[in-house]
Amino acid sequence: MDIYFSPMACSMATRIAAYEAGADIRFLKVDTKARPKVVEDGTEFLTLNGMGQVPVLRADDGELIVENAVILQYVAERFPAAGLIPADGAERRKVQSWLSFVGTELHTGVFIALLNPKAPEGAKVFARDLLAERLAFLNAHLKGREFLQGKFSVADAYLFVMLTWARYLAIDFTPYPNLAAYRDRLQTRPSVARAFEEEFTLFKAAA
Repeated sequence: MDIYFSPMACSMATRIAAYEAGADIRFLKVDTKARPKVVEDGTEFLTLNGMGQVPVLRADDGELIVENAVILQYVAERFPAAGLIPADGAERRKVQSWLSFVGTELHTGVFIALLNPKAPEGAKVFARDLLAERLAFLNAHLKGREFLQGKFSVADAYLFVMLTWARYLAIDFTPYPNLAAYRDRLQTRPSVARAFEEEFTLFKAAA
């Protein structure tokens, strides 16, 4: 199984999930600044994903899987002993709902504008207002909770990446103490700490 990734991109969530599961996955770095984008093995990335976005997962049978939330669920299902998503029922749907929330309300809903240098200033101001609302929602939800839903799941892995991006943007977490404590707890989890250290090292080297 191969994962095509870019350092500190949303693909880091899959690295976290892989380490959490003890999965044997090969990570292939994509140079997203190159034109055309290219994988470290020389493959033109657009031949793997026409959108040019990471992550992409190549399954053992050769199937190419795209979209972060889908890949995370695939990894969780492929390694069920890790318990990264409930097997079925309402608890599974709750984790899926959190995956959708992180993907739409945070990733594409606010961070695409905040991290895109081409986005107009008005869009960034609007996105920051939306982000404040969503962080407040998460802060309220996490009061008295260790994780988003029950135990650590792929949704927590995805959310951690978004909170890392927020830190990069110097978002003030003072109004969100529950969320800040959650972020700090995740940072010390072995799978998260390992993934973060590896990806941040690669990110700094490419800067």
